[in-house]
Amino acid sequence: MFGDLKSAGGVKALNEFLAEHSYIEGFVPSQADTAVYEALAAAPKSETPHALRWYNHVKSFGAGMKQFAKASKNAADYTTGGAAAPASNDDDDDVDLFGSDDEEEDDAEKKRITEERLKAYAEKKSKKPALIAKTSVLFDVKPWDDETDMDEMLKNCKTIEMDGLLWGASKLVPIGYGIKKLQLMAVVEDAKVSIDELSEKMCEFEDFIQSVDIAAMNKI
Repeated sequence: MFGDLKSAGGVKALNEFLAEHSYIEGFVPSQADTAVYEALAAAPKSETPHALRWYNHVKSFGAGMKQFAKASKNAADYTTGGAAAPASNDDDDDVDLFGSDDEEEDDAEKKRITEERLKAYAEKKSKKPALIAKTSVLFDVKPWDDETDMDEMLKNCKTIEMDGLLWGASKLVPIGYGIKKLQLMAVVEDAKVSIDELSEKMCEFEDFIQSVDIAAMNKI
């Protein structure tokens, strides 16, 4: 997909892809991100800012990269082959509105063909699914002290199930005095899940959690 990621061309293709995508697949980190990260010879240069931003973000998970969800494709699909072709935001080009100009066709035939193609185009547009507004959220979950079982804290948070909620990767970040906070990613459908309500549900595990804050939030 990106070609040789150890070459300048491969890194450039990756940078162009990440200009419009947060991750290699979907809205949360996956093993596809791990495969591409490991295929790079070194951190991308400042000339490819989108690839550098993604690289530093994935690197921050450290060993937590092994927790990323399984990718939908094989690693070789991303690290071999030609550079990715620019993605098309719409497949309207698949519909030829007017067909070829055949000088032998009379005006009536041309009009009939045009009307049929316009009708097909309108039907295709009407069948396209509506876009679903989503938000990617990074929670900061703070424990009471350094004796809090952080694994059990994570387990409890992920027991929360809501229609339109997808839990993502997590990592522990030191905050001082031997205490670590849990950073937990989630993707929510805006129409179905209230981020404030989700935060309140997490705080209900008061034996483990002192507070829940939003560290970062991006519309998808």
